[in-house]
Amino acid sequence: MNMLAALKSISPVWRMGLLVLSVLVIATIAVAVIRRAKPQKDFSELAARVRAWWVMAVVFFGAIAVSDLFSLIFFAFLSFWAMKEYITLLETRPADHKALVLTFLAIPVQYFWIALPGRGPWYGMFIIFIPVFMFLILPVRLMLSKETVGFVRSASQIQWGLMAFVFGLSHLAFLLTVPSIPGTNATGRTLVLFLVFVVEMSDVLQYIWGKTLGRHKIIPAISPNKTWEGFLGGIASATLLSLAIRFLTPFSILETIIVSLMITVAGFGGGAVMSAVKRDFGVKDFGSVIPGHGGMLDRVDSLCYAAPIFFHYVRYFHSWD
Repeated sequence: MNMLAALKSISPVWRMGLLVLSVLVIATIAVAVIRRAKPQKDFSELAARVRAWWVMAVVFFGAIAVSDLFSLIFFAFLSFWAMKEYITLLETRPADHKALVLTFLAIPVQYFWIALPGRGPWYGMFIIFIPVFMFLILPVRLMLSKETVGFVRSASQIQWGLMAFVFGLSHLAFLLTVPSIPGTNATGRTLVLFLVFVVEMSDVLQYIWGKTLGRHKIIPAISPNKTWEGFLGGIASATLLSLAIRFLTPFSILETIIVSLMITVAGFGGGAVMSAVKRDFGVKDFGSVIPGHGGMLDRVDSLCYAAPIFFHYVRYFHSWD
Protein backbone atom coordinates (compact mmCIF):
# COMPACT_ATOMS: atom_id res chain seq x y z
CA MET A 1 0.00 0.00 0.00
CA ASN A 2 2.86 2.38 0.87
CA MET A 3 4.54 1.63 -2.47
CA LEU A 4 1.27 2.33 -4.31
CA ALA A 5 0.89 5.62 -2.49
CA ALA A 6 4.49 6.53 -3.31
CA LEU A 7 3.90 5.82 -7.00
CA LYS A 8 0.80 7.99 -7.03
CA SER A 9 2.78 10.85 -5.52
CA ILE A 10 5.16 10.83 -8.49
CA SER A 11 4.22 13.06 -11.42
CA PRO A 12 2.41 11.26 -14.28
CA VAL A 13 5.30 11.92 -16.70
CA TRP A 14 7.84 10.22 -14.42
CA ARG A 15 5.45 7.38 -13.62
CA MET A 16 5.22 6.81 -17.35
CA GLY A 17 9.01 6.92 -17.57
CA LEU A 18 9.30 4.20 -14.92
CA LEU A 19 6.77 2.08 -16.81
CA VAL A 20 8.66 2.39 -20.09
CA LEU A 21 11.93 1.65 -18.30
CA SER A 22 10.40 -1.52 -16.86
CA VAL A 23 9.16 -2.63 -20.28
CA LEU A 24 12.59 -2.06 -21.84
CA VAL A 25 14.38 -3.95 -19.05
CA ILE A 26 11.99 -6.90 -19.44
CA ALA A 27 12.44 -6.85 -23.23
CA THR A 28 16.23 -6.80 -22.89
CA ILE A 29 16.22 -9.73 -20.46
CA ALA A 30 13.76 -11.65 -22.67
CA VAL A 31 15.99 -11.25 -25.74
CA ALA A 32 19.04 -12.38 -23.79
CA VAL A 33 17.20 -15.48 -22.52
CA ILE A 34 15.90 -16.35 -26.00
CA ARG A 35 19.35 -15.99 -27.57
CA ARG A 36 20.88 -18.23 -24.89
CA ALA A 37 18.09 -20.81 -25.20
CA LYS A 38 18.23 -20.95 -29.01
CA PRO A 39 21.82 -20.11 -30.04
CA GLN A 40 21.28 -21.74 -33.45
CA LYS A 41 18.83 -19.04 -34.49
CA ASP A 42 19.68 -15.51 -35.53
CA PHE A 43 18.03 -12.96 -33.25
CA SER A 44 20.35 -10.10 -34.19
CA GLU A 45 17.54 -8.03 -35.77
CA LEU A 46 15.40 -8.38 -32.65
CA ALA A 47 18.33 -7.43 -30.43
CA ALA A 48 19.05 -4.40 -32.64
CA ARG A 49 15.41 -3.34 -32.37
CA VAL A 50 15.48 -3.47 -28.58
CA ARG A 51 18.74 -1.48 -28.43
CA ALA A 52 17.22 1.10 -30.76
CA TRP A 53 14.14 1.34 -28.52
CA TRP A 54 16.40 2.21 -25.58
CA VAL A 55 17.95 5.08 -27.54
CA MET A 56 14.61 6.30 -28.89
CA ALA A 57 12.98 6.19 -25.46
CA VAL A 58 15.81 8.21 -23.86
CA VAL A 59 15.78 10.79 -26.68
CA PHE A 60 11.99 11.10 -26.66
CA PHE A 61 11.64 11.48 -22.89
CA GLY A 62 14.54 13.93 -22.87
CA ALA A 63 12.85 16.03 -25.55
CA ILE A 64 9.56 16.00 -23.66
CA ALA A 65 11.04 16.77 -20.24
CA VAL A 66 13.58 19.53 -20.94
CA SER A 67 11.49 22.54 -22.02
CA ASP A 68 8.62 23.63 -24.24
CA LEU A 69 10.99 25.18 -26.79
CA PHE A 70 13.20 22.10 -26.92
CA SER A 71 10.16 19.85 -27.37
CA LEU A 72 8.93 22.05 -30.23
CA ILE A 73 12.32 21.93 -31.96
CA PHE A 74 12.40 18.16 -31.51
CA PHE A 75 9.05 17.64 -33.24
CA ALA A 76 10.00 20.11 -35.98
CA PHE A 77 13.14 18.02 -36.53
CA LEU A 78 11.01 14.87 -36.82
CA SER A 79 8.93 16.52 -39.53
CA PHE A 80 12.06 17.75 -41.33
CA TRP A 81 13.75 14.35 -41.25
CA ALA A 82 10.61 12.47 -42.33
CA MET A 83 10.08 14.90 -45.21
CA LYS A 84 13.75 14.60 -46.18
CA GLU A 85 13.56 10.80 -46.35
CA TYR A 86 10.41 11.02 -48.48
CA ILE A 87 11.79 13.69 -50.87
CA THR A 88 15.02 11.71 -51.31
CA LEU A 89 13.03 8.87 -52.89
CA LEU A 90 11.02 11.05 -55.29
CA GLU A 91 11.84 11.29 -58.98
CA THR A 92 11.97 15.07 -59.09
CA ARG A 93 12.54 17.40 -62.04
CA PRO A 94 14.94 20.36 -62.13
CA ALA A 95 11.81 22.51 -62.28
CA ASP A 96 10.77 21.20 -58.85
CA HIS A 97 13.78 22.43 -56.91
CA LYS A 98 12.46 25.87 -55.93
CA ALA A 99 9.15 24.35 -54.89
CA LEU A 100 11.06 21.87 -52.72
CA VAL A 101 12.90 24.75 -51.05
CA LEU A 102 9.51 26.29 -50.24
CA THR A 103 8.39 22.94 -48.86
CA PHE A 104 11.22 22.79 -46.33
CA LEU A 105 10.77 26.48 -45.46
CA ALA A 106 7.15 25.67 -44.63
CA ILE A 107 8.27 23.44 -41.75
CA PRO A 108 9.57 26.18 -39.40
CA VAL A 109 6.59 28.36 -40.36
CA GLN A 110 4.12 25.62 -39.40
CA TYR A 111 5.83 25.20 -36.02
CA PHE A 112 6.08 28.98 -35.61
CA TRP A 113 2.28 29.16 -35.28
CA ILE A 114 2.54 26.81 -32.31
CA ALA A 115 5.36 28.80 -30.68
CA LEU A 116 3.78 32.26 -30.94
CA PRO A 117 3.51 33.99 -27.54
CA GLY A 118 0.71 36.24 -26.36
CA ARG A 119 -2.77 34.77 -26.55
CA GLY A 120 -1.35 31.30 -27.02
CA PRO A 121 -0.88 29.18 -30.13
CA TRP A 122 -2.47 30.47 -33.31
CA TYR A 123 -4.76 27.54 -33.94
CA GLY A 124 -6.42 29.22 -36.96
CA MET A 125 -3.19 29.66 -38.91
CA PHE A 126 -1.84 26.33 -37.72
CA ILE A 127 -4.85 24.49 -39.13
CA ILE A 128 -5.01 26.27 -42.52
CA PHE A 129 -1.42 27.20 -43.37
CA ILE A 130 -0.50 23.94 -45.12
CA PRO A 131 -3.88 22.69 -46.45
CA VAL A 132 -4.85 26.16 -47.75
CA PHE A 133 -1.88 28.50 -48.23
CA MET A 134 0.78 25.95 -49.17
CA PHE A 135 -1.77 24.05 -51.27
CA LEU A 136 -2.19 27.21 -53.37
CA ILE A 137 1.40 28.48 -53.32
CA LEU A 138 3.26 25.31 -54.34
CA PRO A 139 1.50 24.80 -57.72
CA VAL A 140 2.06 28.49 -58.55
CA ARG A 141 5.78 28.08 -57.83
CA LEU A 142 5.86 24.98 -60.06
CA MET A 143 3.97 26.81 -62.80
CA LEU A 144 6.49 29.67 -62.77
CA SER A 145 9.18 27.13 -63.69
CA LYS A 146 7.41 26.86 -67.09
CA GLU A 147 7.73 23.07 -67.29
CA THR A 148 4.39 21.36 -67.89
CA VAL A 149 5.59 17.77 -68.37
CA GLY A 150 5.14 16.01 -65.03
CA PHE A 151 3.48 19.08 -63.45
CA VAL A 152 0.54 17.24 -61.85
CA ARG A 153 2.74 14.41 -60.57
CA SER A 154 5.20 16.83 -58.93
CA ALA A 155 2.51 19.02 -57.39
CA SER A 156 0.54 16.10 -55.97
CA GLN A 157 3.48 14.17 -54.52
CA ILE A 158 5.03 17.23 -52.88
CA GLN A 159 1.72 18.43 -51.42
CA TRP A 160 0.85 14.96 -50.13
CA GLY A 161 4.21 14.65 -48.37
CA LEU A 162 3.77 18.07 -46.79
CA MET A 163 0.33 17.12 -45.48
CA ALA A 164 1.39 13.75 -44.06
CA PHE A 165 4.84 14.43 -42.64
CA VAL A 166 4.59 18.08 -41.62
CA PHE A 167 0.91 18.87 -41.06
CA GLY A 168 0.12 15.45 -39.58
CA LEU A 169 3.11 15.24 -37.25
CA SER A 170 2.86 18.89 -36.16
CA HIS A 171 -0.30 17.94 -34.25
CA LEU A 172 2.00 16.22 -31.74
CA ALA A 173 3.71 19.53 -31.03
CA PHE A 174 0.43 21.44 -30.78
CA LEU A 175 -0.86 18.82 -28.35
CA LEU A 176 1.95 19.82 -25.98
CA THR A 177 0.30 23.25 -25.55
CA VAL A 178 -2.82 21.77 -23.95
CA PRO A 179 -3.08 23.19 -20.39
CA SER A 180 -3.96 21.09 -17.37
CA ILE A 181 -7.46 19.69 -17.78
CA PRO A 182 -9.47 20.49 -14.61
CA GLY A 183 -10.17 17.57 -12.32
CA THR A 184 -7.47 15.35 -13.85
CA ASN A 185 -3.69 14.97 -14.02
CA ALA A 186 -3.80 15.33 -17.79
CA THR A 187 -1.66 17.94 -19.54
CA GLY A 188 -0.34 18.29 -23.06
CA ARG A 189 2.77 16.30 -22.18
CA THR A 190 0.85 13.41 -20.65
CA LEU A 191 -1.48 13.27 -23.65
CA VAL A 192 1.50 13.10 -26.02
CA LEU A 193 2.99 10.27 -23.94
CA PHE A 194 -0.32 8.37 -24.02
CA LEU A 195 -0.69 8.77 -27.79
CA VAL A 196 2.88 7.78 -28.65
CA PHE A 197 2.99 4.84 -26.22
CA VAL A 198 -0.31 3.30 -27.38
CA VAL A 199 0.39 3.74 -31.10
CA GLU A 200 3.98 2.50 -30.93
CA MET A 201 3.08 -0.44 -28.68
CA SER A 202 0.36 -1.36 -31.16
CA ASP A 203 2.98 -1.45 -33.93
CA VAL A 204 5.32 -3.60 -31.82
CA LEU A 205 2.59 -5.99 -30.68
CA GLN A 206 1.20 -6.36 -34.21
CA TYR A 207 4.71 -7.38 -35.27
CA ILE A 208 5.00 -9.91 -32.41
CA TRP A 209 1.52 -11.40 -32.87
CA GLY A 210 2.04 -11.57 -36.62
CA LYS A 211 5.39 -13.34 -36.24
CA THR A 212 4.08 -15.87 -33.73
CA LEU A 213 0.52 -16.58 -34.86
CA GLY A 214 0.12 -14.85 -38.21
CA ARG A 215 -1.44 -17.02 -40.92
CA HIS A 216 -3.99 -14.97 -42.86
CA LYS A 217 -2.62 -12.07 -44.91
CA ILE A 218 -4.55 -8.84 -44.57
CA ILE A 219 -3.06 -6.80 -47.45
CA PRO A 220 -0.60 -9.15 -49.21
CA ALA A 221 -0.17 -6.91 -52.26
CA ILE A 222 0.93 -4.02 -50.05
CA SER A 223 2.58 -5.59 -47.01
CA PRO A 224 2.93 -9.40 -47.09
CA ASN A 225 4.00 -9.54 -43.44
CA LYS A 226 0.82 -7.96 -42.10
CA THR A 227 -1.76 -10.53 -40.99
CA TRP A 228 -5.23 -10.49 -39.49
CA GLU A 229 -3.86 -12.22 -36.39
CA GLY A 230 -1.20 -9.55 -35.98
CA PHE A 231 -3.64 -6.72 -36.65
CA LEU A 232 -6.33 -7.91 -34.22
CA GLY A 233 -3.91 -9.19 -31.57
CA GLY A 234 -1.76 -6.06 -31.63
CA ILE A 235 -4.68 -3.64 -31.45
CA ALA A 236 -6.44 -5.61 -28.69
CA SER A 237 -3.22 -5.91 -26.64
CA ALA A 238 -2.35 -2.21 -27.02
CA THR A 239 -5.89 -1.24 -26.06
CA LEU A 240 -5.69 -3.30 -22.88
CA LEU A 241 -2.28 -1.77 -22.08
CA SER A 242 -3.77 1.69 -22.52
CA LEU A 243 -5.88 1.10 -19.42
CA ALA A 244 -2.68 0.86 -17.37
CA ILE A 245 -1.73 4.41 -18.38
CA ARG A 246 -5.18 5.96 -18.18
CA PHE A 247 -3.76 8.22 -15.44
CA LEU A 248 -2.17 10.25 -18.26
CA THR A 249 -5.56 11.22 -19.67
CA PRO A 250 -8.93 12.72 -18.71
CA PHE A 251 -10.69 9.64 -20.13
CA SER A 252 -13.01 7.19 -18.41
CA ILE A 253 -12.33 3.46 -18.76
CA LEU A 254 -14.80 3.11 -21.65
CA GLU A 255 -13.51 6.25 -23.34
CA THR A 256 -9.91 5.05 -23.01
CA ILE A 257 -10.84 1.84 -24.83
CA ILE A 258 -12.69 3.74 -27.58
CA VAL A 259 -9.88 6.27 -28.07
CA SER A 260 -7.21 3.55 -28.07
CA LEU A 261 -9.09 1.53 -30.69
CA MET A 262 -9.46 4.68 -32.78
CA ILE A 263 -5.79 5.67 -32.74
CA THR A 264 -4.42 2.13 -33.15
CA VAL A 265 -6.61 1.54 -36.21
CA ALA A 266 -5.58 4.95 -37.55
CA GLY A 267 -1.94 4.06 -36.88
CA PHE A 268 -2.35 0.80 -38.77
CA GLY A 269 -3.80 2.78 -41.67
CA GLY A 270 -0.82 5.12 -41.63
CA GLY A 271 1.65 2.24 -41.62
CA ALA A 272 -0.20 0.48 -44.44
CA VAL A 273 -0.27 3.64 -46.56
CA MET A 274 3.48 4.13 -46.07
CA SER A 275 4.00 0.47 -47.05
CA ALA A 276 2.20 1.24 -50.32
CA VAL A 277 4.48 4.26 -50.80
CA LYS A 278 7.57 2.08 -50.28
CA ARG A 279 6.19 -0.48 -52.74
CA ASP A 280 5.80 2.28 -55.30
CA PHE A 281 9.39 3.42 -54.71
CA GLY A 282 10.69 -0.16 -54.68
CA VAL A 283 12.39 0.10 -51.28
CA LYS A 284 12.16 -1.93 -48.06
CA ASP A 285 12.68 1.02 -45.70
CA PHE A 286 12.68 4.80 -45.98
CA GLY A 287 16.22 4.92 -44.58
CA SER A 288 18.70 3.26 -42.24
CA VAL A 289 19.18 5.84 -39.52
CA ILE A 290 17.64 3.59 -36.83
CA PRO A 291 19.23 0.09 -36.62
CA GLY A 292 16.60 -2.63 -36.93
CA HIS A 293 13.84 -0.12 -37.67
CA GLY A 294 14.83 1.53 -40.95
CA GLY A 295 14.44 5.28 -41.31
CA MET A 296 12.82 7.94 -39.16
CA LEU A 297 9.71 7.78 -41.34
CA ASP A 298 9.42 4.05 -40.71
CA ARG A 299 8.95 4.85 -37.00
CA VAL A 300 6.58 7.83 -37.25
CA ASP A 301 4.41 6.63 -40.15
CA SER A 302 1.62 5.50 -37.79
CA LEU A 303 1.70 8.81 -35.92
CA CYS A 304 1.18 10.76 -39.16
CA TYR A 305 -2.38 9.40 -39.17
CA ALA A 306 -3.04 8.88 -35.47
CA ALA A 307 -1.83 12.28 -34.18
CA PRO A 308 -4.36 14.51 -36.02
CA ILE A 309 -7.27 12.23 -35.12
CA PHE A 310 -6.30 12.09 -31.44
CA PHE A 311 -5.64 15.85 -31.30
CA HIS A 312 -9.01 16.82 -32.72
CA TYR A 313 -10.82 14.27 -30.56
CA VAL A 314 -9.29 15.81 -27.42
CA ARG A 315 -9.95 19.34 -28.65
CA TYR A 316 -13.59 18.59 -29.44
CA PHE A 317 -14.54 16.52 -26.39
CA HIS A 318 -12.14 18.01 -23.81
CA SER A 319 -11.82 21.52 -25.19
CA TRP A 320 -9.26 23.79 -23.53
CA ASP A 321 -10.47 26.99 -25.24
